[in-house]
Amino acid sequence: QKVQVLPQTVLYIADAETFSGHEECHEQKKARKRNSKETAIALEKLLPKRCQVLGLVTPGIVVTPMGSSSNQPQEIEEGEAGFALLFPKIDGVKIHTFHFSKDLKNRVFDESKFAEAGLKNNPDLRVVLLFGYNSWKSGATRFLHQIVNPLNEKSIILAGGQVESFTSLTSENNNAQPGDACGVVGLAFSGPQIQSATVLLDQDVADERTAEAAMQRLKAANIPERNTIGFMFACVGRGYRHYKTKRNMEADAFRKFFPNVPLFGFFGHGEIGCDRIVTGNFVLRECNDIKDDLLHGYTTVMTLIHLGSTK
Repeated sequence: QKVQVLPQTVLYIADAETFSGHEECHEQKKARKRNSKETAIALEKLLPKRCQVLGLVTPGIVVTPMGSSSNQPQEIEEGEAGFALLFPKIDGVKIHTFHFSKDLKNRVFDESKFAEAGLKNNPDLRVVLLFGYNSWKSGATRFLHQIVNPLNEKSIILAGGQVESFTSLTSENNNAQPGDACGVVGLAFSGPQIQSATVLLDQDVADERTAEAAMQRLKAANIPERNTIGFMFACVGRGYRHYKTKRNMEADAFRKFFPNVPLFGFFGHGEIGCDRIVTGNFVLRECNDIKDDLLHGYTTVMTLIHLGSTK
C-alpha cells in the first residue's frame, strides 16, 4: 500500500543554466527572466495549490542525490543541477516563507514587518534561513544588515547567503521580483523540539585537515542525526579553486562526520552565519552581549536542522 504525503512547504534551488540556458544567462537578460518565470510556474503546477514555495537561482548547487540520505553529497560548481526539498506537515513544527523588499523611498526598514512574518515575538522560533537577492544593487548590503541585525540573537540560528535571484514565492502570490529592487527571502523554522547548529569555515580553512576540524566542532553539538537536514552555503570562490583543484572537499568532510544526514545548499555571492549551536539554552560560543558578525565573503557556512524525533 502506497502512502502519499502532501508537501506544505517546498524549497527548490537550481543553478542559472538549468533555468535559462548558458547563452540566455549571460547575454539575454530579458529572455532569462521570462524563461525563469515560465519554468517556475510549470514547477508550481506540480504542487498542491496551498503549498508554500520558495525557489532560488544560484551559481552552483550542493545536493545529496535521491535514494538514500547516506548517498554521497555532491558539490556541483559547473553544469546544470538543482533540487527540491518537500516538507510535509510535521507535528510541533511550523515552517513559513517570508519576503522583505527594499523600499526605494525609505532608507529605514519598518521592523514591525518582522512580527508580521513571525520573526519577532515568537518564542518558538529556532532557525531562519536568509537569502539576499540583487546584492549588486546600490544599498543592498545596508538593507541586508537592517534585516540581519535585529535577528542576531542567541536563541536563533541564522544561515544562508546571497543568491542570483528568486523565482517563486507563492505565499504572497508573487512570482516576480521588482527589477530595480533588492531584498531578502527565506524560511523560518519554529517549534520547541527543533535543534540546530552552525559553524563557519573561514578563509583559513583551506585543506582537508582544517575542513574536518570544522566538522568536528559541528559534531560536538550532539544534534540528533535522525530527522535532520544539513545545509551548506559556500562562496563561489571556494570549491575546487580554493582547495587547489581538489573537488568536493567540504561535502566529503561533512559526510565523514554525518554519514546519514543529507546535505543541500549552493555556491553564492556572500554567506550568512557564524559558529553557534542552539540546544535548549546551550550555545557553542557565548556572545557576551556582543552581536556576532554574520555577513561574510569567501567562507562556507555549515548548518544542521533537527526537526524533532519521529514517532
